[in-house]
Amino acid sequence: MTTTDTSTAAGTTPRRTEHEVDLAISGMTCASCSSRIERKLAKLDGVEAVVNLATEKATVRFTGEVTLEKILETVHHTGYGATVIQPAQAFGEPSADDVAPTDVLRIRAIVSALLTVPVLVLAMVPGVHVAGGPWVELILTTPVVVWAAWPFHRAAAITARHLGSTMDTLVSLGVLAAYGWSAVAVVTGTATQGVSAMAGEQSASRHLYFETAAVVTTFLLVGRWLEARAKHSGKQALESLMHLGAKDVCVLRPTPDAGTTEVRVPIGELAVGNRFVVRPGEKVAADGVVIEGESAIDASLVTGESVPVEVGPDDEVTGGTINTSGLLVVRARRVGADTTLAGIARLVEKAQTGKADVQRLADRISAVFVPVVLVLAAVTFIGWWVATGDPARALGVGIAVLIIACPCSLGLATPTALLVGTGRGAQLGILIKGPQVLEDTRRIDTIVLDKTGTVTTGVTTLTEIATAGKLGKDAALRAAAAVESGSEHPIARAVVTAATARGLEVPAITGFENLPGSGASARIKDTLVSVGRSDLFTTVPREIETPSPTGTTVWLGWDGTARARLTVADEVRPTSAEAIRRLSQAGLTAYLLTGDHLRAASAVGEQVGIGPGHILADVRPEDKHATIRRLQYEGRVVAMVGDGVNDAAALAQADLGMAMGTGTDVAAESADVVLMRSELPAVVDAIGLSRRTLQIIKQNLAWAFGYNAAAIPLAMAGLLNPMIAGGAMAMSSVLVVSNSLRLRRFGR
Repeated sequence: MTTTDTSTAAGTTPRRTEHEVDLAISGMTCASCSSRIERKLAKLDGVEAVVNLATEKATVRFTGEVTLEKILETVHHTGYGATVIQPAQAFGEPSADDVAPTDVLRIRAIVSALLTVPVLVLAMVPGVHVAGGPWVELILTTPVVVWAAWPFHRAAAITARHLGSTMDTLVSLGVLAAYGWSAVAVVTGTATQGVSAMAGEQSASRHLYFETAAVVTTFLLVGRWLEARAKHSGKQALESLMHLGAKDVCVLRPTPDAGTTEVRVPIGELAVGNRFVVRPGEKVAADGVVIEGESAIDASLVTGESVPVEVGPDDEVTGGTINTSGLLVVRARRVGADTTLAGIARLVEKAQTGKADVQRLADRISAVFVPVVLVLAAVTFIGWWVATGDPARALGVGIAVLIIACPCSLGLATPTALLVGTGRGAQLGILIKGPQVLEDTRRIDTIVLDKTGTVTTGVTTLTEIATAGKLGKDAALRAAAAVESGSEHPIARAVVTAATARGLEVPAITGFENLPGSGASARIKDTLVSVGRSDLFTTVPREIETPSPTGTTVWLGWDGTARARLTVADEVRPTSAEAIRRLSQAGLTAYLLTGDHLRAASAVGEQVGIGPGHILADVRPEDKHATIRRLQYEGRVVAMVGDGVNDAAALAQADLGMAMGTGTDVAAESADVVLMRSELPAVVDAIGLSRRTLQIIKQNLAWAFGYNAAAIPLAMAGLLNPMIAGGAMAMSSVLVVSNSLRLRRFGR
């Protein structure tokens, strides 16, 4: 459970504490169930809840005025089970409870089918007669209705006790009505063995609906079993992600003789600061930094990167990745629930728990759907009885209305697609933070790409030094490196690295000052030296005035005069041009955003296929969000891709923010989508997957709405018998879930 303190200005309102907790909900069978729980919890003061049918989980936010015990009690009083999900549970081995519901459904379905077949033969096959046929049907159907259909009856009774109704209400009423009518006919001796009314024969046996009760129960149980299996398949991507981590780790422990020894311990015993050994073929146990050894790390399972990355001392490694070759000694920096892998799993699970606007519409419809169907079934029964004078025929039509109208597919349409889509995204290194993101990707028409670290590699190298007057190039580089040694900017690192590579002695500095968006300054002995944009200086000599057209240029100088020009270049990623072409094919207009001067930005734009009219150069970090806002003001729906601290405000301002996972935590927090891969094709995949998931959701909802809209009138008109209605309803849910499972093939 997470806790957040919120308060307003001092002296206005008292501080209140907001909590968030995830609950595992048991007993839900349809969208009406999740909607009822949400409505009940929303009646509590200060409580907001999102209940997801597919994941069988709820995310509840509440203030300190309401206790967790009160929330759990409310869910129980609504007729459902609720337990708090502990963070540690997300990364353990699957328990027997995860599999048991599917096994129980399978057993019930098999037993029900074995008993239903002879009932169906006796009732439907002409010429098949046995002594006491109606009694045989009664005996065979009773365990089907009482035991196999018990989950439907139990759920309906619990809901009715709380003055509610769900899909189970419709099923239970339909099955019990068919069974009860037939049982009374057998006990009172008004039934004989023969072909049912559906076969068109006029005999007393047409009043028996044992086969209807048995077949409907069997169809629904088989449908639920297939649905449960399909839902479990949809969860496999997240479950496999949760279990990617190592189960044990070889930790280095000190020995009395000042040496070390290897001790293999469960992963839960690994602590921050521990040194552990990773042999070839083993998984890295936790996020950490390499202190000994060199190897290549396969991060494909975590980030989707297909090419192993070379690592050595001082390089960071991520838990869950695989050591492919050399022996590594790693110092743990983040363990357990704090690792990157754990954060990815939480983010994906949170996205799966949320609801898109289209799902909320479906939930609102489902909330009133069942009561309306109950009224329609009653009206249909009475109308047919009055019109035909045949209560048996009227009962059959009424039961068909009850069975055909179950809104299962409506409730599963969105969450199952979201479940599979976000899980597949996690496998591809694409973390979609919430369902609203899917709808945002449909609307965007413009994508703004930050140049450094996104379109380019972000690794800059010094390519040119030009000086004015008698200043030598080495002297200029020493002075520039001295000032830039106090900065972490990529350009600064490139300058310092170049000085180190040339073996130059870098002088000491004092009074370092960072000049955001302009550069930096510091004192070398008694001289204030500045490095940065040309506007830091009042005078720029003609020989160094023009910046290089192939890189980013900074100037070095003092006393208001620039003395040297240094150019650094950032290589364009080899995959950027193809990715931008694919973005254009997807209907998106690409812009290149950078703080570099126009010449350098245009050179990059020319390499990747972004024209001069779509280059946004000389943009200061603090103005990036204003640039996004200007594009939005022009009527564009904007997606922004970035990776740095200076991109955070722009990512938040954009209609859709996409952060490279190799960038800063601030950028990732501000974004709607986090890309664990550091190349632009991940952007294309993210947009493609989001749009494909939304397309599947729309297909599911179109089928669910269309199915019910067409089936209910047909049933009321007497054109569907209850057995066909039961089979159609069960297969409708299976179709929706199976359609969602197609997302598992995305990108293959």
